[in-house]
This record gives sequence, C-alpha cells and structure tokens, in this order.
Amino acid sequence: MSVNVTVTVVIERPIDEVAAYSGDPSNAPEWYRRIKSAEWQTEPPTTLGSEIKFRAHFMGKDLDYTYRVTEHSPSEQIAMSTAQGPFPMNTTYTWRAVGDRVTHMTLRNHGEPKGFSRLLAPLIRIAMGRAMRQDLAQLKQLLESRH
Repeated sequence: MSVNVTVTVVIERPIDEVAAYSGDPSNAPEWYRRIKSAEWQTEPPTTLGSEIKFRAHFMGKDLDYTYRVTEHSPSEQIAMSTAQGPFPMNTTYTWRAVGDRVTHMTLRNHGEPKGFSRLLAPLIRIAMGRAMRQDLAQLKQLLESRH
C-alpha cells in the first residue's frame, strides 16, 4: 500500500525567497520539526544529483537516510528521493507565485513502505500529513516574521 500525502501553504514572501530558503537542505532542521540534522554528501548548493544525509525522528524512531536530488528547477520545483530504510520516499517541493510578494508552496511525500512498514501505511499517512502541515506552518511563520 503506497503512501501519498500532499499539503500546501500560502506564504506572504516573494517566490525567490521562499524557494531559496525551503529548497536549501541546510535549512531543513530549522523548519522541519522532526529533522535533527542535514549533512551535505556532495558540495552545496542544491543541484541535480546533490546528496544530503538527514537524521530525523518520526513515529518514535530515529531515522538516517540520504536523499538524492532528482529534479531541480530553481524557484519552481525540487524533487528528491531515497531508497534507504523500510520506507523509500520521494519528496517534492513546488512553488508558484501568487502576486509579487506571495508564494503558494506544495510539499508532497510519496513512497512504498516495505516489510512491516506496509502494515502501518495508514498510520504513517496520518502521521505524515500532520507532521507536514506543522512543518509548513513553521516555515510560513519563520519566513513571514523575518521582515
């Protein structure tokens, strides 16, 4: 059973600013509540093929995984994937300008749990949706409070 969760947020900041900040994996621990660290495995900045090792805590478990950037269109979209662990995951950020100083951001996570995680897919979907909504709310608050 696959897991596919999409959440959106409207951030009152210009698209270039939102995309530059949220698309930089170094900033992930500041706005993703469950990501504890992000360590570049390739040289920054984010480009096609970049690899970043994340350490996270989700559903009571510590997770280490490395994402590889599979799509990269600055200020439009970034997609990353990992095949590691019990839950291979694809993450996509999409940004769209809504006027000069407002950005609509979409965050999508989808994957196919393996092994025992397959049984937990419905719970993972619920927990992931809640976490993603909290993360985008944190991102919105962080970026809108800067100016």
